This record gives sequence, C-alpha cells and structure tokens, in this order.
Amino acid sequence: MDLETELEAAIVAVRDAATVCQNVQQNLVTAATLEKKDRSPVTVADFASQALVCSSLLGSSAIREVVGEEDAVELREAGAEQTRDKVVQHVRNVRGADVAVDQALDWIDLGGVDPDGSIDRYWTLDPIDGTKGFLRGEQYAIALGLIEHGRVVLGVLGCPNLVGPDGKPGCLLSAARGLGAQARPLLGAGGEGSTAIRVSSVTETSAARFCESVESGHSDQDQSAQIARALRISEEPVRVDSQCKYAIVARGEAQIYLRLPTRKDYREKIWDHAAGLVVVEEAGGRVTDVRGHDLDFGHGRTLDNNAGVVATNGPIHEAVLQAVSQHVDLG
Repeated sequence: MDLETELEAAIVAVRDAATVCQNVQQNLVTAATLEKKDRSPVTVADFASQALVCSSLLGSSAIREVVGEEDAVELREAGAEQTRDKVVQHVRNVRGADVAVDQALDWIDLGGVDPDGSIDRYWTLDPIDGTKGFLRGEQYAIALGLIEHGRVVLGVLGCPNLVGPDGKPGCLLSAARGLGAQARPLLGAGGEGSTAIRVSSVTETSAARFCESVESGHSDQDQSAQIARALRISEEPVRVDSQCKYAIVARGEAQIYLRLPTRKDYREKIWDHAAGLVVVEEAGGRVTDVRGHDLDFGHGRTLDNNAGVVATNGPIHEAVLQAVSQHVDLG
C-alpha cells in the first residue's frame, strides 16, 4: 500500500466534505434553528459529508471499505423526503446536477462496512465530529482515518473553523506513519501551504495546559479539574468540540487532552479518535487509554479493549497517567 497516495486521496475527500459542511452551515443554520434546538441542518450535513467522502474514495483509493457513522436507511423511509432532498441537493452542489437520488444514497451506504475481523484494512469516518459545535458555528471536524491490522496508519482532520497556518479560518491536518504531520489551509490544491507541525516541548506539568470538550457529558470534567490541580496546572483549559482537540495538542497549543469515562461500561467509537490519534503521534506526541495501553482499533466499531483516552505532547505522559490513576477509578 502506498501511504502517500492514500493520504492524497483522503485529503481530497475531506476537502470535498468540508465544502458541503460549510455550505450547509451557511445556508441552513440560522438564529431560528438555534433557538428551536433544531438539529436538521447537522443531519443534512452528516449525510452529505459521508456521501462525498465515500464517493471520492471510491474513485481514488485502492481501499473501498469504509466504516462510517451513518447509513441511508432513514433517508429511504417514507416521510424523509424533505431531508433526503436537501442532502441530495447539497451533494449535487459539489458532484454535479446529474447525481441521482439513489446514487447519493448508495454513496452514503458505502460507509456501512462492519469491521468484523474479515477485513485487514479499512477507512473509518466521522462525517461531522462535534455536532453541537457545528450548530453553534464553532469547532467541528471531518475526521477520516485508515486502519490496518488494528492500527491507525493515516489520518486527516478537516477543521473548517480552526485557524489555519495562513491565519484564516479553515485548517486541514494530515499524518501518515513515518511521514510526519502537516497542517495546511483547509481549501486549496494539493500540498499548497503545508507546514510541518510538532507538539509542545514542555517537560513540566505545571507549565502545561489542558484541552477538553465544551460538553461536560463527553468526559468527566470534575475529575479533569482534580487531575489538573494534582499536576499543579493553573492555566484555564482550552474548551473546544470534536477532534479539534487532537489538532490543538498536535500544534503545540495545549499539552494534554483527557477523555475520561463517564460510565464504566462506555467504550469509545473508533471514528472519534482514529484520525486525531495519528496526527498527534506523528507530530511527536503520545496517545493511550487511561491505563497507559495503546488504543486497539482491531475490535470492530468500538475500542473494546480500552477505557478513555489520554493524549499528551509525550514528555509529560507518564506524570499525567499517574495523576489519572490517583483520581479515576480504573476498575
């Protein structure tokens, strides 16, 4: 497998999806939808994003299997015509007016692969990671990772509202094993404006900064605050939605990202971490679960052998794990 070729295919796919997500956000997210807590815009963007990524990979990647978050079952049901029409129209805005309804739905269903152990290599996609951030007009990401034999080997994060290396909103981060991690403007051609990124060189936890979710339901923020105090961290955490947290650690703007389990039986979804993990690791950082074990992507759609996530710049990882072990019931 040529990782560089697959990386370029992934970048093109994520850029296509970012285009449609931005179009939906600009045209369908309004003050009225926010006031009503109307989630229909993110539903349209989710489906259209997955359709565009899957159709792009179908034409440019040697790997056709995609484990996505969505399928088109509900769009095929009676009563879904309004949402379906919006999804198809937004797909056509990128792919062309001749895209048939069934073709768009079939593209979405390409993301329905079940990684049951019979396939060694597949993509995993979160078409919109950070749905509440998307609806607020804040941070969200299109996250695409490539998994081989249970290990993430490539990842691309499209972050439409994260400031890029050109100082403007829109950053695309990419990484492949042995090739390092790069950031570039989200929209553009090829490697235009790409910059190598590295994690922070901070070696003392007291000089570190946390990055955590805006939504407290995604991670135990009370425990995070206790851990921060134990590490003598005084800086306020950076709070953003989605795998933009991995991007912020990879770019050296924070040194610690914790995803602490809110329930003992909860297991993380593979598409919520695959792309971000390889971006951080190729930028020089380290990612494990709360016990210090590597994340194991070889057990289907969830990280069944892991609990929570700890991502750091590397030098302070063991100190963070020790603090976690003292404040989190590892069962």
